[in-house]
Amino acid sequence: SPQLVLFTRQLWRLCRHQHRQMPRSSGPVIMTGGWMLFLLAALARGNDTVGSKRYTPDWDSLDSRPLPAWFDEAKIGIFIHWGVFSVPSYLNEWFWWLWKGPTPDPAAKLYMDIFYPSGFAYADFAKQFKAEFFDPRQWADIFQASGAKYVVLTSKHHEGFCNWPSPTSWNWNAVDVGPRRDLVGELAQAIRSKTGMQFGVYHSLFEWFNPLYIADAAANYTQQAFVDGKTMPELYDLVERYRPSVIWSDGAPSTSEYWKAKEFLAWLYNDSPVKDFVVVNDRWGSDVECKHGDFLTCADRYHPTVLPKRKWESCMTLDKYSWGFRRNSRIQDCLTNQELIETLVETIAFGGNFLINVGPTAWGTIDPIFEERLLNMGEWLSVNGMAIYDSVPWAVQKDPKRPKLWYTKQRPKAAFNGVSAVYALFADWPAGPDHTLLLPVVKAEPGKMPNCTLLAFETGVSLVAEEREDGLLLKLPSYPPERMQFVWVVRLENVEERS
Repeated sequence: SPQLVLFTRQLWRLCRHQHRQMPRSSGPVIMTGGWMLFLLAALARGNDTVGSKRYTPDWDSLDSRPLPAWFDEAKIGIFIHWGVFSVPSYLNEWFWWLWKGPTPDPAAKLYMDIFYPSGFAYADFAKQFKAEFFDPRQWADIFQASGAKYVVLTSKHHEGFCNWPSPTSWNWNAVDVGPRRDLVGELAQAIRSKTGMQFGVYHSLFEWFNPLYIADAAANYTQQAFVDGKTMPELYDLVERYRPSVIWSDGAPSTSEYWKAKEFLAWLYNDSPVKDFVVVNDRWGSDVECKHGDFLTCADRYHPTVLPKRKWESCMTLDKYSWGFRRNSRIQDCLTNQELIETLVETIAFGGNFLINVGPTAWGTIDPIFEERLLNMGEWLSVNGMAIYDSVPWAVQKDPKRPKLWYTKQRPKAAFNGVSAVYALFADWPAGPDHTLLLPVVKAEPGKMPNCTLLAFETGVSLVAEEREDGLLLKLPSYPPERMQFVWVVRLENVEERS
């Protein structure tokens, strides 16, 4: 049997290892009790490996794969939309489609008529995509300072331009034209060498104007020339080259059968070099979104109002109107620090991950307003991060009477000295002379006094709490500490667990 073969091999290897560790005069190898126990443990581990589940290309099997723990613990990621669309940097990252699609946007046509000569093609923008100031190590520093734990870079958007030397995209990739650099590889290396963040890739399954895709669509997706010749080779190449921790798929106007998604995911989970830690989203076909995948995204800027049963992620962008860089954006077009932190908190309270997007410039820099927002997010997390990273959803995610009062619960394994905690996060500092905050859904454990701490500075600020019939009343400082703007957090110990 395979188990017997494995046992024999392990026995032989362990005996050889023990023999090599002994002095030359030790004589014959003797299997001591300790070594026997070690061998039995090794055999048990080996049997687990041999008997471990292999996933078949169907959704019941693929969905049974446990979510790698790192993803739920990471909580916050950075999304990066970067490509040839960063050159016109007008309207949004769909500029080519808005200009040359079946129903052109008049604004896109007017822009091209005014600023570019007749006969200028979208492909000509690629020569201007220089990324001359792109410093991946500087980007890594910014993203790490934001408090993010993973980064997802666009490897290819719907325009089809690849930010790595894809063998199936000759002269339409960042090594052959434009930057003349492997943008995916450089950022992956910088993220991994300078930070502890995970690195992932976004990949569009389809391409607007690829002749192979157009032919498949015209045949009502009864043929798969584009999938076999473009999509699948790209995905396998990205995995083998860059070992991504996240594969963020997008752009799937047909079903997962057409895209051969289940076959790819079965390979990814069973035999790929990232099988033990990779996570994928739910955009693998029109029949998949919000149903299958390691985590659900459902739609851009997705925000459920009840606690989902599965892990999910909210992807949103700092620029309210575009995922790619816009040269004509205004300050009011960007999320404020208040909006950013409130959205982060609500996402975490409902059990989601928060993936916040920036659109770099064609010359390879992060716009200062985006950098400022990310650094402020990191500053807030440096004070309040324990209510975010080490948290799981509590029984109540959002107070029914106060729209800007949320709750999270300390992850059990993060409990200090066996004492767990609930966190109350509120965006409105109480008005009035008494500065009190009522938590209607919180009660003290029977026979215990609640221990309440406003997270601030290095030690926090202890608060006086009064248990009342209508909830727990907290006495806050007479003014909010300056460093704790946007959303304030109170750590609550010895409070009643709710089901």
